[in-house]
Amino acid sequence: MRNIIYSIFFLVVLSACGQKNKPNHEGTTPSQEQSIQAGKSMAKQEDAEITSYVNRYNLQMERTGTGLRYRIINEGAGKKAAANMKATVKFKTSLLDGTICYSSDSTGNETFVVDHDNVESGLHEGIKKLAKGGIAKFILPSHLAHGLTGDNNKIPARSPIVYDIELIDLKE
Repeated sequence: MRNIIYSIFFLVVLSACGQKNKPNHEGTTPSQEQSIQAGKSMAKQEDAEITSYVNRYNLQMERTGTGLRYRIINEGAGKKAAANMKATVKFKTSLLDGTICYSSDSTGNETFVVDHDNVESGLHEGIKKLAKGGIAKFILPSHLAHGLTGDNNKIPARSPIVYDIELIDLKE
């Protein structure tokens, strides 16, 4: 008798737990679905802010599938940057409101290995559109820049970043 009572109790508890976070048809729980919707809403708002910036300055920009916006001013000459190449850039980063965050004028040029070093993923993506001598403007949505946390210094959380960049050296 005791085993039957324990079994019934176990089934009731198991059933209650299953109902609370029951996955929907896509395999997500209601709380996960709320998080997904909140993320989509933030991304949509950020995209509108980037579009407003582009329109305000009448910029003719392309857009990649990841959301990177770019305007190539000069492609440069020779082979385009690719994974494992060492790129050295002159740059200025700013927020959409025009606040300058970092600049090679004050910090020096930056050198990184394409697709490997710890720079913004949007910078890795954008630099591959340039060859040595190339000049461009990139707008990195926050998910391609410093994400939900910012850089804990000059770039706030969930901030798109504008890069004015020149690829001054490229080595294999």
